[in-house]
Amino acid sequence: MRSNFYDVIIVGGAVMGSSVAYHLLISNPKLRLAVVERDPTYSQASSSLSLGGVRVQFSLKENIQISLYALDCFAHFEEEMAVNGEKPFINFREEGYLFLIDSSGRALAEESLTVQKKLGGEVEWWSSEKIKREFSILSVNGLVGGTFGRKDGYLDPYAVMMAYRAKAVSLGAQYITDEVIELSKSGRQITGVQLASGLVLNAGIVVNAAGPWAAEIARTAGVELPVVPIKRQVFALKPAITLVRPLPLIIAPSGLYFRSETGGLILVGRSMDEDKVGFDFTWEKERFTEILWPELARIVPAFDTLKLVRGWAGLYAQNQLDSNAILGPWPELKGLYLINGFSGHGLQQSPASGRYLAELILGRTPFLDLGSFSPQRILDNRPLSERGVV
Repeated sequence: MRSNFYDVIIVGGAVMGSSVAYHLLISNPKLRLAVVERDPTYSQASSSLSLGGVRVQFSLKENIQISLYALDCFAHFEEEMAVNGEKPFINFREEGYLFLIDSSGRALAEESLTVQKKLGGEVEWWSSEKIKREFSILSVNGLVGGTFGRKDGYLDPYAVMMAYRAKAVSLGAQYITDEVIELSKSGRQITGVQLASGLVLNAGIVVNAAGPWAAEIARTAGVELPVVPIKRQVFALKPAITLVRPLPLIIAPSGLYFRSETGGLILVGRSMDEDKVGFDFTWEKERFTEILWPELARIVPAFDTLKLVRGWAGLYAQNQLDSNAILGPWPELKGLYLINGFSGHGLQQSPASGRYLAELILGRTPFLDLGSFSPQRILDNRPLSERGVV
């Protein structure tokens, strides 16, 4: 019979929750640990619906350090996550990230580039002429240059998430298919969770790893988080031309982004101010044909002829305070730990964030100082400045 008493309960079993579970159990195999996930297919998980990008091109020191750690981690991830000799395949491709820069963005780009290189990031300034030499299909009209991270790239996000989950299970994590409807507490101490099935699970430590649902979960314990679900849409297209080489993940000054995908496809999307808040997973063909395609064709004139193959929508767990992670213990409720609000950067930040939170829970000195992401800043209304967010 399953025990209802645990050392740690994690709410949400996607990439963040599973990373925390793995890092806790690899450090302390004796922990009694449960992960509650309502959808084991992960059909609406932000992890599995993302583009799977990894980049060091941020402006905030801690975000750069997190990404450097991720790049190192993913280099040997398949060996580390092997279970009974079977390795996952995450298909990490170091195709790079290329930020296209116009005159208005040059000062920030150069300032961020200095920080990235100082911390060990392999990022370089490309003139508009070099961009044209490297990728002749791009139009460089209106550009002063770009920044290219050659070690950046993209991978299979679903494979990463499931690898963490499988490894955590092999180490003893118990995944429970159910829905957390309330965080239980006694005074200022967390005591466990109540499930939709009627079951009550008890633990002195609960981790909120519920992604876009994080604020709903926190609110059941009287905790208000500035995290909202925002719909982001991605489109897969087949251009009329055959590319000579795969494209890096390219980000235009407007925030439009696109990259190569297997099968000769191109993935394209753009975050916009009018994107809907709420749990909406519908995608709109008109968004691509009327808004994104005209801009894409200006940047890549050869893409004026193409076939829209499909689209999908996922959710950003958007931190409305500053678009950065909320990571650590909630100061006003002992035992409640947060790993929320990654605002579209969660997959690439899951290795470092999961390890960091596990180290806090276990009372160990963290390998990275990520204290600036502490939930205390939410109570203080003290936003961090990350000017490289897209």
